[in-house]
Amino acid sequence: MKSHDLVIVGAGLAGMRAALEGVRAGINVAIISKIHPLRSHSCAAQGGINAAIDPKDSWESHAFDTVKGSDYIGDEDAIQLMCREAPGVVLDMDRMGAPFSRLEDGRVAQRPFGGANFDRTCYAADRTGQVLLHTLWEQLVKANVAVYEECQVLRLVTDRGDRHVAGLVTYDIRTGELFSVRAKAVVIATGGYGRVYISSTNATSSTGDGMALALRAGAPLGDMEFVQFHPTGLLTSGILVTEGARGEGGVLINALGERFMGRYAPTKLELASRDVVSRAEQTEINEGRGVKGAVLLDLRHLGAEKILERLPQIRELSVDLEGVDPIHDPIPVRPTAHYSMGGIRTDQYGATPLPGLFAAGEAACVSVHGANRLGGNSLLDTIVFGKVTGKRASEYVVGKSFRDLPDRELQQVRQEINELKSRQQYGIRPIELHARMASAMNAYCGVFRTAEGIQTIVDQIPSLRKDYELIHLDDKSEVFNVDLLRALELRNLIDLAECIVKGALARKESRGAHSRVDFPQRDDSEWRKHTLAWWDEDQGQVSLSYEAVRTLGIPEYEPKARVY
Repeated sequence: MKSHDLVIVGAGLAGMRAALEGVRAGINVAIISKIHPLRSHSCAAQGGINAAIDPKDSWESHAFDTVKGSDYIGDEDAIQLMCREAPGVVLDMDRMGAPFSRLEDGRVAQRPFGGANFDRTCYAADRTGQVLLHTLWEQLVKANVAVYEECQVLRLVTDRGDRHVAGLVTYDIRTGELFSVRAKAVVIATGGYGRVYISSTNATSSTGDGMALALRAGAPLGDMEFVQFHPTGLLTSGILVTEGARGEGGVLINALGERFMGRYAPTKLELASRDVVSRAEQTEINEGRGVKGAVLLDLRHLGAEKILERLPQIRELSVDLEGVDPIHDPIPVRPTAHYSMGGIRTDQYGATPLPGLFAAGEAACVSVHGANRLGGNSLLDTIVFGKVTGKRASEYVVGKSFRDLPDRELQQVRQEINELKSRQQYGIRPIELHARMASAMNAYCGVFRTAEGIQTIVDQIPSLRKDYELIHLDDKSEVFNVDLLRALELRNLIDLAECIVKGALARKESRGAHSRVDFPQRDDSEWRKHTLAWWDEDQGQVSLSYEAVRTLGIPEYEPKARVY
């Protein structure tokens, strides 16, 4: 059995930044990741990271934009913490050697992003997440941090007495072996669950594993009904086209050649918040002004030089995946599932109700994003709360003792895996069951939602769980058994789908990314509160409760009509 003071589950930006705090605190810290750290989905973040580093800007302005962008359901203490910390953490990354794009005078370059009243998005061309990830990885390699890569955590174990975190049961994908890891504290930083939808900008590894682990262990998930659809996913693949393309001056046009955003956001146009732009695009498509189920992102007027300098990856993706060169032709795009505003419910320092369990990044609901995340705030969330949560968790373990981690937990997981592998060649393949669930999520719990559509999925959840008990694996091997891995991930996705749809059905209003056609108005008197989803072990299903938004009583933050 392995032991570490602090174990970070997930090796993206939030996980790496949390581990760096453990290094700086001088504790024994380790990372567990189901993929190599440099393949973490943080590297897919393209456009930039927000910070008020310009003397003409302020963290207060950034905080106001974030509160407004959240549709007034973000926790204001956490939002202020994030925006105050932003300049320091971004400049810290700069000092570590992150190769940000620069102005002629050497300052870090910034571009406009949606929903912001200042051009505060720092960027590295259109590969910002990738360069930040590589920069942090260098620091962890230098510090010789223990990394268990290509290892999937299958169970979060708590002490049966006081529910304190005791450790983890982990599956080594390379060998098929199971092993236990004791920890005085655990930080979940496993990212989002985009693969709960059939069309997503997320990598296939984004299956919400950490959220599902925490849910089953007894921690609540917050605000899972708020799923952000990015306005510009490539039509065929759903792969992301950064908001930076619109920040650099790209425009959206419909089949008639109209720049249609003036009808929906007359001031900000394409740089309105993402939920506004996504609904505008979907409306154009639904009303027959789309182009084969898409709208068009036009960059041609930017010129070849600017596209090649600031959006080189976008051009490459467009050429390779859509057969369109944006220097010469507009790119077909559509709203695509992108980001989870919800996650493991924490306080502003990343602590959950389970003693010894912390969460950071997209896996957490702090909640700085509320009902809608502003572009450029996701990378900031990972770096700020990776730091804040890593520091708090590192302080927490001092003076703590390891808890007992009984062998029966590992044996139970081994029995579950053996049972899956021993099934005969009949029943349902994991990929088929996933496609059924994920297609229904896109169809009925997407940009626009109705009670009837959401209920369709709620009614399917019991049958999805029943059919999960019938799945079989084609691959029975031990080494790199991806078939087994996908089956284990699928149960996590079903759990999270239930959290999403039950929260969405119950929330009878439209707020941010949650747009109910049957309840088109925001209802602050009844619904300015967080949804908490809990796992009911006795019933074998998700139950809901509610929690007040953490407000600071600042008049400027009082809810108003959110127009752009």
